[in-house]
Amino acid sequence: MANTNTPFGLRPVRHANGAPYNGAATKYYIPASDGTALYLGDPVILAGSADANGIASITKATAAGGAYMLGPVVAVDAMEGAGAGGRDSTTYRVASTERYVYVADDPDLIFEVQEDGVGGALAAADVGLNADWIAGSGSTITGLSGAMLDTSTKATTDTLQLRIQGFKQSVDNQVASANAKVLVSINLHSRRNLTGI
Repeated sequence: MANTNTPFGLRPVRHANGAPYNGAATKYYIPASDGTALYLGDPVILAGSADANGIASITKATAAGGAYMLGPVVAVDAMEGAGAGGRDSTTYRVASTERYVYVADDPDLIFEVQEDGVGGALAAADVGLNADWIAGSGSTITGLSGAMLDTSTKATTDTLQLRIQGFKQSVDNQVASANAKVLVSINLHSRRNLTGI
């Protein structure tokens, strides 16, 4: 059975020690000057500033190139920020709108992500390798990210962004088949980067 091609970015599933993910996330700020839309599951990075209340600002992380990241967006605050729209707000952050978002930023989290299969489907033997993520188009309908694991980058290189921890154990997830759902950790986590912004 072929895997479905349904990317959703990075989705937290558990902690590295086996504890379940309980929805914990940190609030961050995105100014209206940021012209990039952010979807649920999009990896982000600190932007080196903060709002007037001292809440750190973020922006979408760079895919590949040894770039660090903080974690994925898991929720968008519908009640705060200019033009947020209250209950009628979108589930994603529309470009150039001031918003608060919540990010799963614990460096010990394990995430589920779809692999793109472009460089050949990941095999069981690839568990333990590193790989970069690749940006895709987010959905304005579901609010979900289009980010995936870039299979063409899999290697032992320590500057790749994600560490492949295994495959999602599910009857609808076939190992060694394109678009498999993979478990990963963030290899280049900004909380473990000793250099400040």
